Amino acid sequence: MTDSAPPDAADSPGSPHRAIKSFVRRTGRITAAQTRALEELWPRYGIEFDGGPLDLDRSFGRHAPRTVEIGFGDGETLVSLAAARPERDFLGLEVHEPGVGHCLLRAAELGLTNVRVLRHDAVEVLERSIAPGSLDEVLVFFPDPWPKKRHHKRRIVQSAFATLVASRLAAGGRLRLATDWVPYAEWMRDVLDVHGDYANAAGAGGYVERPAERPVTKFERRGTRLGHEVRDLAYLRR
Repeated sequence: MTDSAPPDAADSPGSPHRAIKSFVRRTGRITAAQTRALEELWPRYGIEFDGGPLDLDRSFGRHAPRTVEIGFGDGETLVSLAAARPERDFLGLEVHEPGVGHCLLRAAELGLTNVRVLRHDAVEVLERSIAPGSLDEVLVFFPDPWPKKRHHKRRIVQSAFATLVASRLAAGGRLRLATDWVPYAEWMRDVLDVHGDYANAAGAGGYVERPAERPVTKFERRGTRLGHEVRDLAYLRR
């Protein structure tokens, strides 16, 4: 097993006794505007997590193709995609309040009606609140790579996580990923290429070109300046 090889499924997010989180809750610096957004804009865009199933048709006020972005950071990609694709609904999952506040501000500035935000652990949301086969697309862009080997069990992309996402995707749905950490890109590819629910859109062992609709975020630009190589992956739900 190489240093980038995935662990056993028993250690994966979504396994029956999952206790390991793929994120660390950080307080971070939150601006007055972000705090105000969390107070004033949350009723418009926010969905409270109660552990029960979500009625997304009710939340969005319509039935439309649905994209979920896991760990949207400051919402730059989520808002950009939602603005460019008004015919599609976008649900963002993020735990860090400053990023959520920033996302709400941008969504309001653009007058978007096809964005909703849920501030909770994405794995628990998928497990408890998203109906099987109800999503058309899941995005996992630049997740924490947890580069130290002893922390690899914290990486969100594991076999059990892939199974969970596949169960929520409709047939022909798509899982898109991106990272600026090549060993993590190889890890993702190794997990997903052998998973029976997916077909690599680039062919086994391959990576796709950066989709034109995926904006280059501040985080990605910083990684590029540091000499990191960005890898994009796309998998179709069989």
